[in-house]
Amino acid sequence: MPPDPRLRHPIPAAPRLAFLRAVVDHPQIEIGEYSYYDDPAGPEHFVERCVPYLFDFIGDRLVIGRFVMIATGVQFLMNGGNHGQAGFSTYPFGAFPGWQGAPPPLGVNRGDTIIGHDVWIGRGAMILPGTRVGHGAIIGAGAVVGGEVAPYAVVAGNPARELRRRFDAATVAGLLEIAWWDWPAERIERNLSAILGHDLGRLRAAG
Repeated sequence: MPPDPRLRHPIPAAPRLAFLRAVVDHPQIEIGEYSYYDDPAGPEHFVERCVPYLFDFIGDRLVIGRFVMIATGVQFLMNGGNHGQAGFSTYPFGAFPGWQGAPPPLGVNRGDTIIGHDVWIGRGAMILPGTRVGHGAIIGAGAVVGGEVAPYAVVAGNPARELRRRFDAATVAGLLEIAWWDWPAERIERNLSAILGHDLGRLRAAG
């Protein structure tokens, strides 16, 4: 039987790991089922430790797909951490009492941060505001990632650069079409060997 995605700690012997939907309740964060965060200091502190500068007056969102794996120390820097660079000063006057009437800084909001399905984000990686990570991508430990990451790409470094694609273009297109992460949990369970295997035809025929 598939694990209940509402569980806080789906592995009883590993309280450092939690399904994020069970521990995160924030109006600007959307998390898909079975995505987890691993942190020996307590995964329930994901928002305060891993999502700094998420402010309601900016309104940006962090969207994390299904089956995303997030290691300890990953940082999703949101737009509230940016200082406007298009004006003469980068100082955030409007953040301080007495200066709330100041206009918002120019050029701060880069949009929502979107993490696709089945993405693995390595320890200590930093995801910059407005980043879009494609399905099946791998983010190396300590990488600093901005912009667009292609589906099934492997990126690493600072700034992060694509090292390779996990599969050839035809296989990637097939995987995106199949979209196994959207299947009901029971269908996923029936076909785990195909999902974990390397035979696209078998995965395509899975029922």
